[in-house]
Amino acid sequence: MISAGKLFLIPAPIGEKAPIEAVISAGTLEIIRSIRYFVVEELRTARRYLSKANIGVAIDSLHFFELNEHTPPEFDLSAYLQAALDGHDVALLSEAGAPAVADPGARLVHLAHQKNIAVVPLTGPSSLLLALMASGLNGQNFAFVGYLPVKSPERQQRLRQLEKRSAADRQTQLFIETPYRNEALLSDILSTCRPNTLLCVAANLTEPDALIKTQTIAEWKTTTVDLRKKPCVFLMISD
Repeated sequence: MISAGKLFLIPAPIGEKAPIEAVISAGTLEIIRSIRYFVVEELRTARRYLSKANIGVAIDSLHFFELNEHTPPEFDLSAYLQAALDGHDVALLSEAGAPAVADPGARLVHLAHQKNIAVVPLTGPSSLLLALMASGLNGQNFAFVGYLPVKSPERQQRLRQLEKRSAADRQTQLFIETPYRNEALLSDILSTCRPNTLLCVAANLTEPDALIKTQTIAEWKTTTVDLRKKPCVFLMISD
């Protein structure tokens, strides 16, 4: 039996400068304003998000639960969904973009299915889809592979694997990195991948200084970009 309460998946703006109402639909904002139970990655930024959304009630009257990379894998998340089982809607709120994609919230969504709680994804920005849309690469066959290994030798090996898979299947490979490691990742891409492989770098999406550029590895080697401290999506396809 499906519970009366639902788990709503709430997206967040990707850039810090964009007004919430400019990127989050009116329908999504209306649902946010009706919810009193929130599972969030970081309490401070979630409270700031909800304040900007003009929810119409005191932030201190809401119930918050934190779920992030520091939450132990063995931690029982059942209490986070008890409100839904009691008939109240619960929201999973992303830090940026869409929840549960390269995001610890996927654990909560999986648990909701196990407990027969209806899961409702709401519309909003996704850096992965925005980057794919703007890349000009294959949008009918693609794979998001998350983060690559941190150490350079392992990362270079993984890049060769992805390039080989991309060439075999004509499949666009999407991956991301922690902003302070963007430069190291780009350096490994340029030193490892073949000259004719296409690479798109999509940085600071939705911000006024957004960069979205697709060109061959050979062309990237003569291009100077500053990716430090900028959220980036990398997309690659090879012949």
